[in-house]
Amino acid sequence: MTADYDIIIRNGTLYDGSGAAPVIGDLAIKGSYIAELGSLKGVSGRQVIDAAGLAVAPGFINIMSWAPISLLIDGRSQSDIRQGVTLEVFGEGWSEGPLTEKMKREVIAHQSDLRYDVPWGTLGEYLEHLERRGVSTNFGSFVGADTVRINVLGYENRSPNPKELDQMRSLVRQAMQEGALGIASALIYTPGTFASIEELIELSKIVSQYNGIYISHLRSEATRLLEAVDEILRIAREAHVRAEIYHLKALGEKNWAKMDEVLDKVEAARTLGLEITADMYTYTAGATGLDACMPAWVKEGGQDAWVERLRDPDVRKRLHNEISAPNDSWENMFEECHGGKNMILISFKNDALKPLTGKTLAEVAQMRAKSEIDTMIDLIIEDDTRVGTVFFTMTEDNLRKQLLRPWVCLGSDAESLAPEGVFLKSGVHPRAYGNFARFLGKYVRDEKLMPLQEAIRRLTSLPANTLKLEKRGRLTPGYFGDVVVFDPQKIQDQASFANPHQYSTGMLHVFVNGQQVLQDGEHTGATPGMIVRGPGWKR
Repeated sequence: MTADYDIIIRNGTLYDGSGAAPVIGDLAIKGSYIAELGSLKGVSGRQVIDAAGLAVAPGFINIMSWAPISLLIDGRSQSDIRQGVTLEVFGEGWSEGPLTEKMKREVIAHQSDLRYDVPWGTLGEYLEHLERRGVSTNFGSFVGADTVRINVLGYENRSPNPKELDQMRSLVRQAMQEGALGIASALIYTPGTFASIEELIELSKIVSQYNGIYISHLRSEATRLLEAVDEILRIAREAHVRAEIYHLKALGEKNWAKMDEVLDKVEAARTLGLEITADMYTYTAGATGLDACMPAWVKEGGQDAWVERLRDPDVRKRLHNEISAPNDSWENMFEECHGGKNMILISFKNDALKPLTGKTLAEVAQMRAKSEIDTMIDLIIEDDTRVGTVFFTMTEDNLRKQLLRPWVCLGSDAESLAPEGVFLKSGVHPRAYGNFARFLGKYVRDEKLMPLQEAIRRLTSLPANTLKLEKRGRLTPGYFGDVVVFDPQKIQDQASFANPHQYSTGMLHVFVNGQQVLQDGEHTGATPGMIVRGPGWKR
């Protein structure tokens, strides 16, 4: 006898993703899609799951993922799948295309623990390459404003001339037609910091033509945070484009009080009709490279030029003066986290330096009997990388204020990993394993910041609507079968800064495009993930 459906999830508490109150009922999946919801008595399923006492929700969307390379290495996406993430969105500033041949050579030359070929050139080719390799999650990408700039200008600190700007527009147009979700900038990093607001407006106008979005790591998250928010609002207005603030935060104790005004600015803009949203992660520490402690001038020309400059004694002396003296003209993470005691070193390429993983910069400086700034410079030279580092710069009070705004969703700002193999060669921020589970466990269940149905909306239909995704983010017949089943009383992050490679717990079943990827908390090995393209895609 043939079953009516492939999968029936019975007796679950159904959260449809809209924010509406849940209902007890059944959900059926047939093929790649949700087929029916309600009381499905008298129908059969090839597989039946009893979800009594469990939450059934749309798959979660990680709107800020750094998994484009980790998924090439291990397509299972274990650390995110085990939290219920069924869609990864890449591209903060840098995207995996478009790449020139020179850029491809640089990518290969600067690889660290994760080694891979680069057979693609355009962003569309990268997405198709990843899909062919097989991944467990769906995925999509912005085109990186840095990537576009490097294509045309390299790492030069100057504005494009009219011909060059036309080339940049053409690259953005091509990426949008290949399915990019929009354009993403990262304005505290070189060469993004060299881009003027006028340049960003012109590129965003192209994105707007395809109903895409401008999303940005703001030009400042510290001393000039308010001015940086004004900048993204101006881009949204003048380019007639929707906009999102990446990983909303206020860095450094002296800037924490600015968050109230930031939230008010965004609310006022939304009241006037601008479509402005934001995302965040659920930790008071961020993670980036030691380059975030240095002014832009020393990094001009790319990584090789930067490392070579650091060998110059005069440059070192100038850096000492600029890093140690407060200066509003650039973002100084060393200052904002009050020095090396609040900086944990988490990733090195050089095997000789890997024993330093997990130590603070202050501890390493003490071991070497050098100043923290000298130690920082030496480590960059010795490792020939940015040196991945965790920076403690934020306050829990602001995290809660941000979470309470209905236009704020979640992004991990991290890779999707597994506690095995090559991934164990480096440390990682615990957000890679715990960001979404921490939100649902700590802030929703334990602190009761919001009802669970609202929390699920933030993880599902809010980012889906922001990105204009078709048939994603809701439990609705005809939508893709991205469905999660979890225990709201047990969902919990386990990763810590001291021991980050730890899976979250409490997620029981995950379906991606109708196929089961997590069963009773264990990965099935299935890789049904597919490209999720933006509204400008030319089929």
